Amino acid sequence: MTIKTALQRERKSFSRGKGNATGQHDVPWSVSAVMLEQHGGVLRCNSRSDSFFPDERSADQDDPEDPKASNELRWHQGSSSSSSSDDCSSGSNESSCSAGGCHTRRPRCQSVTVHPRYQQHHLHPRASPWSRIIQFQLVLVLSVVLVFSGINSAVNCDENVTTGVRGSGDGGELKKGLLAGILATANSSSSSSSSSSSSDDEAKLLSVNEIDEMLDGVRHFTHHWAVHIPEGDVHGLADRVAAEHGFINRGKIFHEHYHFEHSRLHKRSLSPSKPHQQRLESDRRVRWAKQQRARSRQKRDFRPLTKSYQLPIQLNDPKWPEMWYLNRGNGLDMNVIPAWKEGVTGKGVVVTILDDGLESDHPDLEHNYDPYASYDVNSSDNDPMPHYDLTDSNRHGTRCAGEVAATANNSKCAVGIAYGAKVGGVRMLDGDVTDIVEARSLGHNSQHIDIYSASWGPDDDGKTVDGPGELATRAFIEGVRNGRGGKGSIFIWASGNGGREHDNCNCDGYTNSIWTLSISSTSQEGQVPWFSEMCSSTLATTYSSGNTNEKQVITTDLHHTCTSSHTGTSASAPLAAGIAALVLEANRNLTWRDLQHIVVRTAKPGNLIDPNWSVNGVGRRVSHSFGYGLMDAAAMVRLARTWKTVPEQQVCEINARHLDKQIPPRTKVTLQLIVEHCMGVNYLEHVQAKITLTSQRRGDIKIFLTSPSGTRVTLLTPRSHDLSRSGFNQWPFMSVHTWGEAPHGTWQLEIHNEGRLLAQITQWDLIFYGTETPAQPNDPVRFGKPGYDSNFGGEMEHNALEFDSGVTSDQWRDMQQGHSEVQRTSSNDVTTVSCARFDAASCIGLSLLVMFISQFYSDRQVSSIGSR
Repeated sequence: MTIKTALQRERKSFSRGKGNATGQHDVPWSVSAVMLEQHGGVLRCNSRSDSFFPDERSADQDDPEDPKASNELRWHQGSSSSSSSDDCSSGSNESSCSAGGCHTRRPRCQSVTVHPRYQQHHLHPRASPWSRIIQFQLVLVLSVVLVFSGINSAVNCDENVTTGVRGSGDGGELKKGLLAGILATANSSSSSSSSSSSSDDEAKLLSVNEIDEMLDGVRHFTHHWAVHIPEGDVHGLADRVAAEHGFINRGKIFHEHYHFEHSRLHKRSLSPSKPHQQRLESDRRVRWAKQQRARSRQKRDFRPLTKSYQLPIQLNDPKWPEMWYLNRGNGLDMNVIPAWKEGVTGKGVVVTILDDGLESDHPDLEHNYDPYASYDVNSSDNDPMPHYDLTDSNRHGTRCAGEVAATANNSKCAVGIAYGAKVGGVRMLDGDVTDIVEARSLGHNSQHIDIYSASWGPDDDGKTVDGPGELATRAFIEGVRNGRGGKGSIFIWASGNGGREHDNCNCDGYTNSIWTLSISSTSQEGQVPWFSEMCSSTLATTYSSGNTNEKQVITTDLHHTCTSSHTGTSASAPLAAGIAALVLEANRNLTWRDLQHIVVRTAKPGNLIDPNWSVNGVGRRVSHSFGYGLMDAAAMVRLARTWKTVPEQQVCEINARHLDKQIPPRTKVTLQLIVEHCMGVNYLEHVQAKITLTSQRRGDIKIFLTSPSGTRVTLLTPRSHDLSRSGFNQWPFMSVHTWGEAPHGTWQLEIHNEGRLLAQITQWDLIFYGTETPAQPNDPVRFGKPGYDSNFGGEMEHNALEFDSGVTSDQWRDMQQGHSEVQRTSSNDVTTVSCARFDAASCIGLSLLVMFISQFYSDRQVSSIGSR
């Protein structure tokens, strides 16, 4: 290859790379006459620059394939004895001579044949071994840095962020240290460079928090505050504090906690009001204050269709023949008619619907309407009437109420399951849903109301992880401890409508709670509806809508009308609330835990179609889609009449030692926890696996828990829409599938990372809720393998009867309430086994090193051949 050929190729590559750009184009290496002379050739004319293109013309204009361009820059053959003066006297008007040589804008020079080794080592940069060594060193260093920094970011992904995201289970606000750092950053703009970078990091941390909070349903700041004032009722202290700081006291949330409103602040703000917060915090009479943020809470209904179902029954309500889920018989309905025939209609029981309002003057509801079970939290008055609009968007609560207590035999609309019960409504979804709003709703008149029915929750979008805040959690605890005269308020919750989005109701802190009775749906044909979510916290099932050719639920609607198209798990929870009202009439002494035991023992799985039914360690069939099966009203009423209050709840917590176990992509990690010292809990009810886990993509994680009796529970399924980097921070995945088993033995946790990014488990604990003795006096004492009594192997009337146990409180997060009876066992009870036997960073780094050594050796071989 000649110099001319090399030059043409190089200039051509410049031309194509730069397009029509103008400017000087220097080749990346220089050629001098001295260098050429050393290799047997001489350059007759030396440019004043090392560039082959000294005239600042564009590469396109100098394209060597163009005739004009090739005439402007030529190389001529000549002898090595030719002098520069001869070249300068060639007669060309394009050159001028000087003592320094030949200066030209368009140099006319002669070319000579160049030694091949020069072409290899000087004209073509890729042929230089040292250039290649430098390139490979840079690639190697950069790759290793990227690998290790990527792994570090995955391992430590948002450690502070996950701590601060309420939706990830840590109480709804940033840790004090992080928050203090952010506030300090905002107040000190001029500092050293180190503190400046620290501020940038914290700012980034805050922005990530805000993004993840938005993903988990956190919205704007409101003009409402929750304020803790000890002895606030004494001499109007709470009212005085509110007035002094420009607030209005909207009333008590619960004991010593008050709802303040500031009328001169914006109702919606992207940033908190720090001056008002600081004034409240600086007041010695105020123990705690928190500005409220709106949360996304969705009603769990769906639209579809109508169709009549004719079956003559002795009721004159016009829609009664179409109420297939109550009157089909043959084990294909909720089995309420036998209970009605026994005179059980819910009389004396009070149910309230926590929703968007209640049309209290509806002709099918007004007879059973209870104003003492009603309140408007959104407007702070006693009238729960919904706000009417063009789309009737606030019909949800009225529909749910009709399922529970629509009047029977009044020639109007339909009939409620507990048509003898009283029903009220709390309007709380028609506005900003804050922690205060939820807490006031959950705790409203808890000595009068028996059952709270809720058909809403965090977004069922397959990417949200959210649950009750501090005040709402406190309201749950207060309810189960003190509600109904100490027997405990009963909270019934719809499990969620995120099936189409591959959501999992264990990511919903309401249905995932031990304090709620989580209800799923089945269709007319006993199928899993398309909207239904699967999770291990679902206790039982009632009917609802299904596919487009299946019927839906009949109930009351706005404007004094009736509807045949109530749908979703929104329709299932009120049916369960109505059945619970029948059961409470049969036995007014039942506690909230008693009701859950009765549901487990009487639910029937027989007609529900799910290929994943399994049998737990005590012989009961259980499903992630249906829980223990379809609720049976008559069977529950019969069992309730003879039911004895379950023994006191015992709680045992086993704390694993802290670990930092990486979960590489497409692998799993298996952890084991040996339980030996939970003597207070021999008969399980609820089990929580409290997990702290980081992941670059939370939706890639799948989690299984296996009990000592061999019951394998799916705690979490992959969620394709969940792109959050927040992971889980002490999130309590709850299961009811091991109900009645013994906790003693080896528990196994499997965490699968099904994505392409690294994850890491840092902590996991097990919390067991149950009883020391069998739930009922006639239950046999078990023997044989853990959790299994060989006396009971087969199915009984509904599922399989076994010996159960009891619970009472303390879940979702550590509320610092403290249970003196809680047993805690730590690191000596844990062993870990990892299925991932390799380190990704070492593997990739070794591969790059081998590639580098191989290429270096190859270049040295080429160099040695050329030198010969």
